[in-house]
Amino acid sequence: MADESRERFLKEEHCYYENCPGCKMERHNQLHRGFPLRHLLLISLIVLVTGLPISSLFPFLYFMVRDFNIAEKVEDIGYYSGFIGASFMIGRLLTSVFWGIVADRYGRKPVILFGIISLIIFNTLFGLSLNYWMAVITRFLLGSLNGILGPIKAYAIESVGVEYQAIAISSISTTWGVSLILGPAIGGYLAQPAEKFPSIFSSEGLFGRFPYFLPCLCTSVLAVATGIISLWLPESLHSHDENVPSPSRTYEALEDQPGDCDGKEATQTNEQNEMPSKSSLFKNWELMSAIVVYCMFSLHDMAYVEIFSLWAVSSRQLGGLSFTSGDVGEVLAITGFSVFVFQSSLYPSVERIFGPIMVSRICGILSIPLLAMYPFLSLLSGPVLHIVATLASALKNLLSVSIITGMFIIQNRAVGQRQRGAANGIAMTAVSVFKAIGPAAGGAILSWSQKRQNAAFLPGSHMIFFILNVIEAIGALLTFKPFLVQHQT
Repeated sequence: MADESRERFLKEEHCYYENCPGCKMERHNQLHRGFPLRHLLLISLIVLVTGLPISSLFPFLYFMVRDFNIAEKVEDIGYYSGFIGASFMIGRLLTSVFWGIVADRYGRKPVILFGIISLIIFNTLFGLSLNYWMAVITRFLLGSLNGILGPIKAYAIESVGVEYQAIAISSISTTWGVSLILGPAIGGYLAQPAEKFPSIFSSEGLFGRFPYFLPCLCTSVLAVATGIISLWLPESLHSHDENVPSPSRTYEALEDQPGDCDGKEATQTNEQNEMPSKSSLFKNWELMSAIVVYCMFSLHDMAYVEIFSLWAVSSRQLGGLSFTSGDVGEVLAITGFSVFVFQSSLYPSVERIFGPIMVSRICGILSIPLLAMYPFLSLLSGPVLHIVATLASALKNLLSVSIITGMFIIQNRAVGQRQRGAANGIAMTAVSVFKAIGPAAGGAILSWSQKRQNAAFLPGSHMIFFILNVIEAIGALLTFKPFLVQHQT
């Protein structure tokens, strides 16, 4: 009886278009109020396979460029490696808005499926690169043709009920963070398999001739499985004109009381008219301010990720922790797991109580004293150092992911469905610039700071974490009014 009453209520209150995917999804969400676990797992899987190729190459990139014999000196290998790493972000920078517009016009699912197919093709070809320029081109095409990340954020918001939107966006940011940790582990462990596992892989075989193909192949195989599963992914975009009465309405209540539906349509039309058109997205201050804050914190986060790994393995004489690569991997693995647990269980409740802006603001402020503590970790040693460093890393990444998740929520709530893909495309374009600057600038500043161990003002690693805190403080200040605002629904 309860289900019949709910169905009757929906028939009376909502205009429904029989052949519209968005209407079908909205009706499904209204009728099925349970936790959308299967749906969120599929979204997370898509984000995972999107993120793995971005980070999996970094452990072996140096050796790959060395084997191409393009660098005349050993010191030049890092220079050439930078172009391969940057080519992906350049490709994404140039096409993010385009893929967002395509997703708004033709649907989220086609863009997601096309992105998975392009990932399979060009990630595989990258592992089979015969020379330096083939590697650069395949990475560029991988970045420019894989437009998944923007539309999947819009899809996550649209495909679940309002009560689960926070956890849907949280699952994206959490899975993205996990992919950036799992990717290097796959690349580092599976690269050059003929050297590491000679009893399994022959030096004369495929993986001997292409020593960096195996990690790319594993990622591509996972992408194939994800693509097959995604064929059953329901579309979330509405494909009807709400200004024109639909002949495909099947609800008897709408036939009996057409005036109610017309009134509802008029209300929906007025609400849509209140939203900025695509040509005026840049005038949507709620959206643009959230993108600016998102870019500022992303600049900080990318620089931090680069700096933490380099600083942790640096010697004590340079203010580092003298960790091994295995120590860093262990810290990052525990960090990723803790962030996943928090974001999937506690963050939605915290966001519901305080709102995304307040959560981001508090997390930004708390990050400042935490980062200021990092240089003093070098005074510790033994198990105490590992425990404290792991706790600090987990807390820092937990705060960072919470901030980014809050910005995702604000961005997607700031626009209507027909603009969400384009809005996320603009955000991806802007943040790609900052994510390209962050690692390069972070590495350069860390190198400079380690040369001033005896400086009177902020010696050694104190300087690099001070600079990170300045960026974090600017981001936290931007979360206050009148800069960052959120539309009240």
